[in-house]
Amino acid sequence: MKIKDITLVAVFAAVMGALGLVPPITLSFTPVPVTLQTLGVLLVGGVLGARLGAMSQTVFLLLVAAGMPLLSGGRGGFSVFVGPSVGFLISWPITAFCIGYLLSRIQNLKLQHVLLINLTVGILLIYLIGIPTQAFMMDIPVLKAVKLSLVFIPGDVLKAIIASILVYRLRKHPVFSRSLASSYSNKISNNI
Repeated sequence: MKIKDITLVAVFAAVMGALGLVPPITLSFTPVPVTLQTLGVLLVGGVLGARLGAMSQTVFLLLVAAGMPLLSGGRGGFSVFVGPSVGFLISWPITAFCIGYLLSRIQNLKLQHVLLINLTVGILLIYLIGIPTQAFMMDIPVLKAVKLSLVFIPGDVLKAIIASILVYRLRKHPVFSRSLASSYSNKISNNI
């Protein structure tokens, strides 16, 4: 890895930690809080691409597992990986990878492409992994966990819109456009 890539991974892991400083909104009927860190997942996948985005989220989760209180509300340690929100946490690197991969396949990237991928792949993938795991951890039916999670949809749509605008603008910045172009050309040369 180049020093620039390592720096970008570290910076976006720090962005996730900074988003964790915003206090969570706890709801009385579900143990999974509303946080801004979903915005970070959508942002990192779109800006860094598949490989670096997933790596950044993995580094962030390893720091959390090591005990750093980087999750919203100052949560950290291995105990968060045995709670109801573990599925959502595990989905972060996978989601960042999928978003980055799909965006790298679009030649003429427009804001609506980013928004569509963030809404369909990003939010949906987080839910597809998080909700069944939450149901398992809480020992409730999956349908009940789906109903509990419906309250998150408006906020996640808003986060997807904000992340899409930021991704679209940041990808035009020379730092990120060159980084994404070089990682894409490396993939092509490795396939030949």
